[in-house]
Amino acid sequence: MMKQLIFVCLFLVWVLFSYGQASFANLENYRTEWLILRENNNSLVGIRSFTTNAVKYYLTVDPTTLQTRVVGDRSVSVLYKDAAQVTKSLSGSVYESCFSLVRKTENNLQDAGLNFRLPKEAGINLTIDLCPSHKPLDKAIFEDLLVAFKGIDNTLPLAVSVSGKWMLNHAADLEWLKSLDTKGVKITWINHTYDHVFNNNPLTSNFLLSKNTDLNYEVLENEKLMLKNGLMPSVFFRCPGLVSDRNIIERLLSYGLIAVGSDAWLAKGQQAKNGSIVLIHGNGNEELGVQDFIQLLRTESQSIKTKHWTLYSLSEGLDEEPH
Repeated sequence: MMKQLIFVCLFLVWVLFSYGQASFANLENYRTEWLILRENNNSLVGIRSFTTNAVKYYLTVDPTTLQTRVVGDRSVSVLYKDAAQVTKSLSGSVYESCFSLVRKTENNLQDAGLNFRLPKEAGINLTIDLCPSHKPLDKAIFEDLLVAFKGIDNTLPLAVSVSGKWMLNHAADLEWLKSLDTKGVKITWINHTYDHVFNNNPLTSNFLLSKNTDLNYEVLENEKLMLKNGLMPSVFFRCPGLVSDRNIIERLLSYGLIAVGSDAWLAKGQQAKNGSIVLIHGNGNEELGVQDFIQLLRTESQSIKTKHWTLYSLSEGLDEEPH
């Protein structure tokens, strides 16, 4: 009887923490926050709160590493909840410096946010967008990465920008992506909006600038869906089509989110350089970009083998950027 009980407990733990992130299927009362929380001797920024089975949780950001975590309210205490005091306490942090960096480009119609090489060393920041699509996930991107770095790097950081409509229609592909964690692929999950609105209008009235687009819905509903599917929303946000305006960027900052652009959208002929934020689409709709990326891996194969070319996570090097 005791062995059976232990087995059941272990199974439940595995289900809860499979692929490194608990799934909050019964998530309720999801709302934005702007708090400084104290966890032991560390300070965290609370940017969301919600309840699951009557237990309150916070989605938090480490202001130094930019890592996000969900913590229970019983493991933290609220240090500051006045918005001005919270902002003041973040002065000089990496998180605060990102806000300043984003504001330098917030008037861009396209490619606002982090859109520069970072860090400027041998390698790239790989971002893969999953916009709504009826086509299956382009697994070749990930499979070729694993082959290219086999026996060289045990951890491969990359970022996946995921939309709600893609998640809803690609459950099996999403589970496959989550399973890559066991092979050393460490995915930073980026909010790419729930609906990913698109029409045939000019950019000034397209994507998030489309008439009647509800940004609050696009941001928060997608985060909720991510959490329900066992994904940890990162502090980063990718605007569909890389299209935005000053108002949208300021509103994203008010959610505590950092817009991420790209200096190397491969399908548009932009060349990847050291530290580039590379953009390709893995939703089956961008064959050219995928081919260009696979060719890039082949071109850099010798440098990969000698550890002179690698993948970086988006947060690397941000502490060195002037603002």
